Amino acid sequence: MLILRSLAFNVLFYANLVLWLVCAALPALLLPPKALQLIAAGWARSALWLMRVVAGTRYEVIGRENIPAGGLMVAAKHQSFWETFTLFTLFPDPVFILKRELMRIPVFGWCLAKLRMIPVDRGARARALKDVTRRARVELGQKGRQLLIFPEGTRRPPGAPPAYKFGVAHLYAELGVPCVPVALNSGLYWPRRQFLRRPGTIRLEILPPILPGLDKASFQHELQGRIEAACDRLLAQGRAELAAQGLDPFAAPDRS
Repeated sequence: MLILRSLAFNVLFYANLVLWLVCAALPALLLPPKALQLIAAGWARSALWLMRVVAGTRYEVIGRENIPAGGLMVAAKHQSFWETFTLFTLFPDPVFILKRELMRIPVFGWCLAKLRMIPVDRGARARALKDVTRRARVELGQKGRQLLIFPEGTRRPPGAPPAYKFGVAHLYAELGVPCVPVALNSGLYWPRRQFLRRPGTIRLEILPPILPGLDKASFQHELQGRIEAACDRLLAQGRAELAAQGLDPFAAPDRS
């Protein structure tokens, strides 16, 4: 049953994405960015609906009251593709830092450019960080947007040792805005590089903001400590839920 539901969800998820891109996003490229932003949020909500109805996976957001008004940074744990579109529904005007390669995908990349997402060339390093900082300063300062960044740079398996990069501390110091940490346990239900979609409740927790003013090292320590402690708690909740269904991904295999 789990395999069939996962298969059905994956087919419908990508078919739904193509449908929204061709029928809604492509025509919206001729409209102001706000129209495309509403379409992107609509697609994300439709994907979350499919996940609930087809895969049996719900989600819960904790701590919405911790989002301050105005320009800010959002530093989120990255375990799954799930948060890349779910976060889009939680903030009024988000701008993602993302791989430059995504901008080259027809239609999808055009939409990212229209929404003024910030591409990063991972090979350029220092020059890329300088360019990202310049772009982010414009989007946050002049437009009051919310900069969404995954501080580890890529998806990490649930429970893996943290690998936070220097870039998030650099942006915090340069931009001078609050940083909102986000913890989650999505990797238990939508594992990276896996076909299965497990039923249950994904939990995403928005933690109190870290205000400007810390030095880079202190900020990095505070950010990692907050996110990892909350993720450990959410992973324990998720594992207990999955174990009750006999689906704990960390359980030792039955060799009897």
